[in-house]
Amino acid sequence: MIKIDLITGFLGAGKTTFIKKYAKYLIDSGLNICILENDFGPINIDMMLLDCLDCDKEMVSGGCDYDCHFRRFKTKLIQMALKRYDRVIVEPSGLFHTDEFFDALYEEPLDSLYEIGNIFCIYDFNTKNLSDEAKSFLASELCVASKIIVSKDEENKKLDTTYINEILNEFNSDRIITDDDVVYNNSLNFEELIKSGYHSSSTRKIIDSSNKFDSIYFLENKMSLEQIKEKAKILFNDKSYGNVKRIKGFIKDNDKWVRINLTNENFEIKNNSIGQEVFIVIGEDLNKEKINDLFML
Repeated sequence: MIKIDLITGFLGAGKTTFIKKYAKYLIDSGLNICILENDFGPINIDMMLLDCLDCDKEMVSGGCDYDCHFRRFKTKLIQMALKRYDRVIVEPSGLFHTDEFFDALYEEPLDSLYEIGNIFCIYDFNTKNLSDEAKSFLASELCVASKIIVSKDEENKKLDTTYINEILNEFNSDRIITDDDVVYNNSLNFEELIKSGYHSSSTRKIIDSSNKFDSIYFLENKMSLEQIKEKAKILFNDKSYGNVKRIKGFIKDNDKWVRINLTNENFEIKNNSIGQEVFIVIGEDLNKEKINDLFML
């Protein structure tokens, strides 16, 4: 059976950055692996960030509703099983309930093709003040993860697990995160992580969720980096545009590709060897018309 790992994390936590390190360790160990990018959006920007890895990459993208997306996810895994990989790594959207992963793998024929290996939740050290719907997504990821991998802890501070456990308790999970469950991104030991496994737990879902999260894609937008940064400051601070959580993508600035990953707390900007002129605005209760007008040149 093929081992399958799930790497979760709320929007902008750093899943793709971790996967690049984790996948490199597996490849260097001689394993034939594939990375499956599993996203609800019509465009998957994270695929371009994985081009440096010498392994197969697949994508499930879009879907008019949950059932459609679920069927695409299962179909893709069945197709991938025919290639007899040693291990598959699944990176879902930051807005993901882990029930989908388990539901798919416990159904025929996937239950005879795959064996769940490790589940990790990448957790942004600066996470705070999440909405109820955001906490619902995060709770489902935290409760099944063998390890909580803390990112963006620049000052090497110890994570206070109180907020995490309050979220788990709020959504009726019996999981309690202890210091032993926490690993820091700057001190990863992959020989130990590979043996981590996962937890069997569950959380309460928001039954009447209005699915407030949404995204807007901008293709071939010719704004400069400085213009994008100025627009981002407006979006993060003016709630008439909605509750914008993240802006990510690629832009061409002075004839060079730049990768942007912007949140209200941190503007991460890095040069990139390749790219495509596309960026995404992600958030809750987005005023799409007003956001589109903001980015009109």
